[in-house]
Amino acid sequence: MRRLFTDQSEKTSKKSDLFGISLSWELDGPILLDLLEKQNISLWSHTREEDDPIIFGGGPVLTANPEPFAPFLDVILLGDGEDLLPNFIDIMQEIRDYSRQDRLKVLARIPGIYIPSLYMPLYSSDGDLIAIEPINNEIPTSIKKQTWTSNILSHSQVITPESAWPNIHMIEVVRSCPELCRFCLASYLTLPFRTNSLEDGLIPAVEKGLRATNRLGLLGASVTQHPQFMDLLRWLSKDSFDDIHLSISSVRAVTVNSEMATILRKRGCQSLTIAIESGSERMRRVVNKKLSEEEIFNAAKYAYEGGLKKLKLYGMVGLPTEKEIDIEATINLILKIKKLTPGLKLTLGLSTFVPKAHTPFQWHGIKPEAKKRIQQIIKQLRPQGIEVRPESFGWSLIQTILSRSDRRLAPVIAKVRGSESSLGGWKKAYQEIRNSNIETTNDQPIPLPKLPELEEILFETWSNSQVLPWSHLEGPLKSEFLIQHQQQSLTQELN
Repeated sequence: MRRLFTDQSEKTSKKSDLFGISLSWELDGPILLDLLEKQNISLWSHTREEDDPIIFGGGPVLTANPEPFAPFLDVILLGDGEDLLPNFIDIMQEIRDYSRQDRLKVLARIPGIYIPSLYMPLYSSDGDLIAIEPINNEIPTSIKKQTWTSNILSHSQVITPESAWPNIHMIEVVRSCPELCRFCLASYLTLPFRTNSLEDGLIPAVEKGLRATNRLGLLGASVTQHPQFMDLLRWLSKDSFDDIHLSISSVRAVTVNSEMATILRKRGCQSLTIAIESGSERMRRVVNKKLSEEEIFNAAKYAYEGGLKKLKLYGMVGLPTEKEIDIEATINLILKIKKLTPGLKLTLGLSTFVPKAHTPFQWHGIKPEAKKRIQQIIKQLRPQGIEVRPESFGWSLIQTILSRSDRRLAPVIAKVRGSESSLGGWKKAYQEIRNSNIETTNDQPIPLPKLPELEEILFETWSNSQVLPWSHLEGPLKSEFLIQHQQQSLTQELN
């Protein structure tokens, strides 16, 4: 087995039986095609020959909505990989002498394994998706995401100075999040909330990592909600760990206390990161962010009193039902925190709401006014000495195209290569494919209608009864529960 790094110039490996990629970020999708080309592998699954490797993929992007990438992949692994990936490899060993098509048919009957070529999307005469069905009754009608149920979670297997986070041993403290913010893929897609055992998981992982580096990163959507998180910090505060450098991902504001901040500072951590989503209490209710203004202020105060130098806050604009008054509330909240904690460097990270599959807000489109509202926040806060780091609105639009589209997008992904780093490149490729007289799936084995208008993908709020590109894939919660959660959130508009 060989591991390739996409940001390194590595020589082509010898012919292999399997070639896989994990996608954690929609915008990494075109990298798959570059890798295939470098390995002299056909981009389109239906054109691969008998002795070509089986191309498989996994990760949160492909588990949420694999359809835009489906024509490039022979096999897609849905869900947690701890059991699924070894099971897949073991089965491939057993059937390696089968024909390519027979191997795919065997794999299609394994829970959590999706074989796109054995499913056919059906469309109405108007081009609306009406179903994605198996090609025969031997293939399951739906595929269920697999869930790792052990209380031992993952940690780094490769530590290198060449990575995005150099020489850091990453340890997964929790998986999913119990708060269920209505837009959050990391929470809904990975349910249920699981914690890494302190004695059997976290401590052994720390000890293993410290044999390679003195830098530790504690990861999770809400690491401080681990019931023994403070026990872990107290253990790491012992004198024997004086030379380590500790960093942690986003924390839940209500869990922050002065002891936590003091231990983090003692272990080289200079900042705390809290996702507030919005300074508007109404908007926090809409997204199910169970967080009061007082709790946000207390977290900032504890960080300041504990000796931390920076407080990083994450907010979002363009959420469903958002109004101008909610933007003003965010500006006012940040200014209040600055006044409350003089000397604490404040940074506000801003992103635009992007609809994600398997969440209650998956039916909502992106808001065009989000771009203007980001600029409004920047204009008000930067002159006050607050650093504002906005995510590109253009990147948010590209994410939306990839997160909401179906199999018809694949030719666009193929065409945009070389200009995928710009929104203009995506728009041009999309319109050229849509406006051509050749069907969008000219490179694919089945005829599909032309792409919908780009505005329909980006901005429209879809009906709850609409068939979604991922409707044949079972997430942790059924659609009716997501609709219920959506309706619970949107009733906050009335309050």
